Amino acid sequence: MDSAEDGLLRINLKLMEKTRQWMGAREVYRGHFRKIIFIAAAAALPAPVFGLGFLIPNQDATAIGRGNAFVATADNPSAIYYNPAGISQLHGTDIQIGALNYLGLDVSYDSPTGNHADNKFEVLTVPQIFLTISPTNLPVSFGLGVYSPFGLAVKWPNTSPLRPLAIDSKLTYLTINPVVAWQATKTLSIAAGPTINYGKIQFDRGLLSGSDVFNFKGDDFDFGFTAGLLWQPSEHWSFGANYRLAAQMDFNGDSTYKATSVSPTATANTTAGVPFPEMISGGISYRPNEKWNLEFDVDYIDWKIGTVKLGGTKSIFGFDLPLTLNWHPSWQYKFGVTRDLGDGWFVSAGYFFSGDTTSTANFTPAVPDSDLHVGSIGVGHNAEHWHWALAAQAIGGLSRNIPASSGAPGNFQIFTPAVTFSIGYRF
Repeated sequence: MDSAEDGLLRINLKLMEKTRQWMGAREVYRGHFRKIIFIAAAAALPAPVFGLGFLIPNQDATAIGRGNAFVATADNPSAIYYNPAGISQLHGTDIQIGALNYLGLDVSYDSPTGNHADNKFEVLTVPQIFLTISPTNLPVSFGLGVYSPFGLAVKWPNTSPLRPLAIDSKLTYLTINPVVAWQATKTLSIAAGPTINYGKIQFDRGLLSGSDVFNFKGDDFDFGFTAGLLWQPSEHWSFGANYRLAAQMDFNGDSTYKATSVSPTATANTTAGVPFPEMISGGISYRPNEKWNLEFDVDYIDWKIGTVKLGGTKSIFGFDLPLTLNWHPSWQYKFGVTRDLGDGWFVSAGYFFSGDTTSTANFTPAVPDSDLHVGSIGVGHNAEHWHWALAAQAIGGLSRNIPASSGAPGNFQIFTPAVTFSIGYRF
């Protein structure tokens, strides 16, 4: 993996190249963007993780404990991700850090001929940092989030029957998200802000034999946009909405191919365009009294990934290697409940369902995907200055049988436990 210094330099170069293309000036904002990327990378370089598709919906322990049903509540600094309009509810300055830990990504595979494979176990951590500032006697609030909305890490044994399709797949995705929220009326707040997104992708797979290896590494950055709305017409009801603009990463890097361990390595400069989805969330929170908060949310994730062509591999294979995904839009349905125990203590429970993103015909073990059922519990405490939360989550998918007509026939099953901790300080 590149050193931190080399990685920062590559980000800066790509960022300046994009700025020149979009604004027609060679040196516009060179120093400004350099500072942004440097600070963000130093603060939180995310580890690649497994997501739903490759979405990571888990960004805060309080929200996770209630099944991520948080868009209509959004009452801590992680609202920058869930619904930025929610930061208008906060006072003073509040900084929060958190870490999501996936305790082993268990994807098991059984082939029609009886061969079995499990992806390799590893604990993966994704950090988040959120900062909000709400000036006294002003109807505006400001926020800054650094988090990973997407990611992937799936590694199969080199000797598995899935080798011709997947060995090692990794996606690291970092978002820097400043936002401004305006409390337009006593009951209505709106918010918006840009996103600066950096992505790095790597994958290995075999192609033709049990010993050949194809590898691609590339990175890119892009800009996006988020917006949110929070309407609280009464003390019992709250309505929220959140929007994230689609982004396009044109990963640029190098591909290598070795036919055997003693063969010369063929290398080609390679590009791969991968669209990241537009997302829309809506939620309703009902609070029958000051002790209870029940919420139901619906998320729409507009995946539009068809065939990804690795441009430039024609010099190796005689054609540009295609990766056929054909992902379709998916829905998530979330329900959460929080009980205030008094003295700042609370407990939560939640559940959400996430629909699959790909058909059986286009299923790939590089990004194993299925309908997922996710249950969670959480506990936390709010004091005058300090606030913290701890949540545990179990992510499980029903057994998915892939037919012989697919490139990866057999039975796949996913189970992933996760633990998350967030802590914040307000002043």
